[in-house]
Amino acid sequence: MFNIGNRKRNRSRRREGGGWAWRVRLPALDWKRWGSAAAALAGVAAAVFLLRSSLDQPIQTVAVEGRFQRVSPLDVEKAVRGVSRGAGLIAVDLSAVSRSVRRIPWVDSVTVGRSWPHGLSIYVVEQVPVARWGETGLLNQRGEVFANDLQHVPAELPALVGPAGTQVLVTQRYLAAQGRLTEAGMRLSQVTLDARGAWEFSLDNGVVLRLGRYQVDERFNRFMVAASRIVGARAQDIAYIDLRYANGFAVGWRSDKEGRSSG
Repeated sequence: MFNIGNRKRNRSRRREGGGWAWRVRLPALDWKRWGSAAAALAGVAAAVFLLRSSLDQPIQTVAVEGRFQRVSPLDVEKAVRGVSRGAGLIAVDLSAVSRSVRRIPWVDSVTVGRSWPHGLSIYVVEQVPVARWGETGLLNQRGEVFANDLQHVPAELPALVGPAGTQVLVTQRYLAAQGRLTEAGMRLSQVTLDARGAWEFSLDNGVVLRLGRYQVDERFNRFMVAASRIVGARAQDIAYIDLRYANGFAVGWRSDKEGRSSG
C-alpha cells in the first residue's frame, strides 16, 4: 500500500527539473551595531592620522657624532640635508640618509636615528687605513680599498702588493704576520704576492724574507722560532733570509757572503 500523501509532500520539495530546493533563512543584520563599529574605526584612523601629522615635523637639527680626523661633520650634514630636504621626521628615509653619508670619502659606517621632536642623530665611524695598495690606494683591515686616488698617501703605512683581486688575501697575511713580528720587535714595511703565488716579506730593517709559494705559514713560523734571533742580532749585515728549504734556511749577507743555517 502506498502513502500518497507523503509522495505529494516530497514532490513539493523538488524544483522543476528534479533538483532539490532548500530555503536558508539568514539572521537579520544589526545595522545600528555595524554603524557604531564603523564610526569607531573611522575615529581611530583619524586619531592615527592626527598623531602622525603632529609627530611628522620638519627636521630642524642634525646632530653629528664620531671621532673625526678625515671626515668633516659639515660634509655629513650636507649629505643628510640633500636627502631629507622637505621630509618630516617620520617620513624621512633613514636608509637613504645612511647611503648618502657613506658616499663621503673616509666614511666606513653610519648609524642614523630620529631624535624627537625635530632632529636626526648621525654617528659616523671613519675608515682606519692599515696599509697602502698600489701607488695611491689605501686598505682597511677587511682588505677593502676605500681610496684609490689620494695625492698624499701616508708614507708610514706598509705597502701591500699583489695581483688584482688579491687585496683581502694579502691583507689577511699581513695582519697575521705583523702581530707576531711586533712581539719580536720587528715591523713589516712591505708584503708582496707575485703572479706565480710566491710571497716575500720586507722588514723595516731592510731584511727580506723569501717564503715562496708553499707551506708559507710553516716557513714563517720557522723564521720566528729560529731565524728571527739572527736578524735581531745582525740585521744590518743581512740582506735576506731564504726559507724555501725543507729543514732550514739560507742567510744572504750584505757583503755577498752567503751562509746556510739549519732550522
